[in-house]
Amino acid sequence: QLLGYSLVVITGLGLLMFGFYPSLLRLFGVPISYRTFFNKMSPAQFLAFSTSSSAATLPLTINRVTKGLGVSEKSTDFVLPIGATVNMDGTSLYQAVAVIFLAQYHDVDLDIMQQLGIVLTATLASIGAAAVPGAGLIMLMIVLESVGLNPMWVAIVLPMDRILDMCRTAVNVLGDVVSCTTVQYLTNQADQETIAEQKAQAQEEQ
Repeated sequence: QLLGYSLVVITGLGLLMFGFYPSLLRLFGVPISYRTFFNKMSPAQFLAFSTSSSAATLPLTINRVTKGLGVSEKSTDFVLPIGATVNMDGTSLYQAVAVIFLAQYHDVDLDIMQQLGIVLTATLASIGAAAVPGAGLIMLMIVLESVGLNPMWVAIVLPMDRILDMCRTAVNVLGDVVSCTTVQYLTNQADQETIAEQKAQAQEEQ
């Protein structure tokens, strides 16, 4: 059962990393290829995977986004530090799956409203999680208690938490990178439109 639970979490994280994030870049029209994006960010990804800490990976993430993806330091210095503590998609996904797994393990029947509540609570809890190893497990206890489940049930998933923590941290870091890259691209687009409007206005005045 623990193996099945772990595979579900890893599959979800994989879809988020290799499916949703690249699609998000394409949706906003960011001009970067799939291979280039992952090649440039692989050092930060491996460090995030090995340390399980977004905060420890932050200097390398800033370096790779600036030098590898060509994002300005103004954008990286503003977006990435905030994302390291707020934007934790991988942690949110993990907590939602873990709570539902623990409820099923103990034969607790959750209706659709309770499941939606779990998703909402897990999302809010992940925003406040510290960017250090094992922080998601502490927040998981809060999510369990919020839906009336025993927070001590986390002991059941504890043996698998380290490897899952490594995986979700890599996803969290990549989510920060996608956010930063998208913000930079949209800002450049807005600046170019503003400059074009100013030139057009100047020509009309002349």
